[in-house]
Amino acid sequence: MPDSATRSGSQASLEAHLELIAEMAEDFADSLDVDVTLARALERITRHLDAEAGSIFLLEPDDEQLVCRASTGPVDLAGLRLRRDEGVVGRAVRRNACELVRDVRKDPNFEASVDRETGFTTRSILCASLSVRDRSLGAIELINKRGGEGLFDDRDRGVLRTLAAAAGLAIQNARLAASLVEQERVRRELELAAEIQRSLLPARRPPPFPVFGTNSPARAVSGDFYEFLELPDGRIGFSIGDVSGKGINAALLMAKTASLYRCLAKSGAGPGALLGRINDEICDTATRGMFVTMVVGDYEPASRRVRLANAGHEPALVHRGNGSFVSVPAEAPPVGIGRDLVPGGVFPETELVLDDAALYLFTDGLTEAVVDGSPLGAEGVRELIAKSEALAPDARVDALVAPLAGKSQHDDLTVVLLEPRQRGGEMGESAARGETLLEMRIPARAARLAEVRRAVERAARAAGCSAECARDVVMAVDEACQNVIRHAYGGECDEPIELEIRRDGDRLVLRLRDHAPPVDPARVRPRDLDDVRPGGLGVHFIRELMDDTRFLPSPAGGGNLLQMIKRVC
Repeated sequence: MPDSATRSGSQASLEAHLELIAEMAEDFADSLDVDVTLARALERITRHLDAEAGSIFLLEPDDEQLVCRASTGPVDLAGLRLRRDEGVVGRAVRRNACELVRDVRKDPNFEASVDRETGFTTRSILCASLSVRDRSLGAIELINKRGGEGLFDDRDRGVLRTLAAAAGLAIQNARLAASLVEQERVRRELELAAEIQRSLLPARRPPPFPVFGTNSPARAVSGDFYEFLELPDGRIGFSIGDVSGKGINAALLMAKTASLYRCLAKSGAGPGALLGRINDEICDTATRGMFVTMVVGDYEPASRRVRLANAGHEPALVHRGNGSFVSVPAEAPPVGIGRDLVPGGVFPETELVLDDAALYLFTDGLTEAVVDGSPLGAEGVRELIAKSEALAPDARVDALVAPLAGKSQHDDLTVVLLEPRQRGGEMGESAARGETLLEMRIPARAARLAEVRRAVERAARAAGCSAECARDVVMAVDEACQNVIRHAYGGECDEPIELEIRRDGDRLVLRLRDHAPPVDPARVRPRDLDDVRPGGLGVHFIRELMDDTRFLPSPAGGGNLLQMIKRVC
């Protein structure tokens, strides 16, 4: 039975071990520089076990090489590399154990070359694996016990095994902490990159500007882009693009391509020539294997004429007023593949006249979006457009993307809409006057009037109308739309009814347009209230509900334009 002096010595030794473990843990917690902390821990362990020298080797990521990350003693071994199967260190790592070599001359794994090169004499080695959950991270090696014969014993081995286990866990925790810090740094840099990207996209313009766009990146940064700008000659230039690949490389090429378009478009070159110049620049600098699908176009407001050049992008989609769709496919390969793929370096152009149509451009993130387990596809995109056609253009582009964006989104989603606005002589006074609250277009079908009623109520309430005032506005618009369906078009059809609501001071100005043959306003009169035959009383309704009701001169392109005014109350 050990005497009190022995027990006292053992207690003191245990306290010293625990204190050393606590100090190492504190060092690793306080510092994110693993190498500095390893050197400090090694000095403490070497001093605690009274060794002449020591070193810490850590496995490289390939798990095949050991590198000395800290060294103490007369010879600096920092940076020394050993194979995993080399020396006593390699053996300790392979076995995930603590190796005690009392006489190195008798150990076949002892590597004497270091002694020969440095002049240092190794007599005894104590080497313990730095392990966490049976996985070795490396090893700590102590050389020569000071005093006596310079040999370590089993007691030293037990102590080093305990210290190595604590050091291994501390190293793992330090690595995890450093990894979290790095992840946070990358996250912040990606946030900054995303913010810069968003700043490259054009801001939405107020009415009557006819181009609208939206972008929803699948990751922090996007490879999609779009742009629109007014050109010196009155045309409006626009573009949309999708860079191949994902991540930072795609984002950088996106920024370059968008900047090229913005700069070169101001030269006034047509879409085909402009794409050719962009292609030359991208071919000079793009990373091998990367390319950009892209549509470049311009729009002439006076004639409603659009010119498009499509370089390998999704087909443009024209949605006409009667509800039909026309697809305009690409006629050339993407930019960045090669210089000689289009004759003369000018990409083919397509010319369209929109009249009452809207032009949709989108990236493949829309057509390839998964809905109910299947890609949306071109037909699905058409259905989405048809469902949202009653919305104002800016709300419509958002409505196309919003249901598909989120956690299940696999690719960037970008949509650009070009829709000629009714303005000037076409819808009466300029829509820019006052605040536009609602613009919508629906086919002349009674089933669609519920959408109109909801939208009109929201617009009226947003303008400050009371519930009663908003109800009057809804009833007047509903009655006017029914008159258009029954009398102007002669029944339900796919011809459009267009509605615009704007606030002008304390008045709501509502304009309802159809594309039916023009009517003579003088002949649109309500019947006598004593005449109880059905029909014809809607005009009484509208005039009773609204403060002013009149037909404006027929707009360009034909049809009828009814203006109703209601004072906000």
